[in-house]
Amino acid sequence: MLRLILLRKILAHKSATFQDTQNHCHQLRRTKIHTTKKLEKLVKKLITTGQNTDCGILGKWNATVFYVDRKKCWLITNGLTKYNIILTDIKSSDLSKIEQIFKDALFGQLIYDGIIMDFENLNSIIGGLDFLPTDNDRSTTGFQNQRLGELDWWKHEFESLENMPIKDLTNRMNTSPIRIGKGSKMSDYTDSIEEMKKILSE
Repeated sequence: MLRLILLRKILAHKSATFQDTQNHCHQLRRTKIHTTKKLEKLVKKLITTGQNTDCGILGKWNATVFYVDRKKCWLITNGLTKYNIILTDIKSSDLSKIEQIFKDALFGQLIYDGIIMDFENLNSIIGGLDFLPTDNDRSTTGFQNQRLGELDWWKHEFESLENMPIKDLTNRMNTSPIRIGKGSKMSDYTDSIEEMKKILSE
């Protein structure tokens, strides 16, 4: 409960500063989000090609679409850390403000996962967003398919999108053991939260 109260207070504070820092961050760097072909068809007006983007310390992300109660939801996964966020009930009218929706979701999930940072700092790391066609990242696609299988199971548990505790379910995904690299020792396994903490603390 305290964590949720803290999250609400921080989100309320940062919303006032979002517009002031947004344009400045766009000039610094832009973050690549590669879409699956299924998602690309739904967001054609967002798709650009040939972007030579400075992605910063977090690198690129991959986004795919899934449905709950016939509502479009996005699973967005960071390529370096396999850190996940979920955007729910995304309509065509939301695409014009998808950058703010993405940053709000990422900021809220980081806090929920115990990664506390200033919104202004996160905003400068992400900068603007460039949505691109698929990069055929089979590793991340396979990872996302596993997470979507878990979500499909949890979906039946909660029966409706409104009843699904999205941040908690995403936290479950972000605490699942993953392997970064090609090793097979126990020390080669970690989770997405730990990997995200490493990068953001550098």
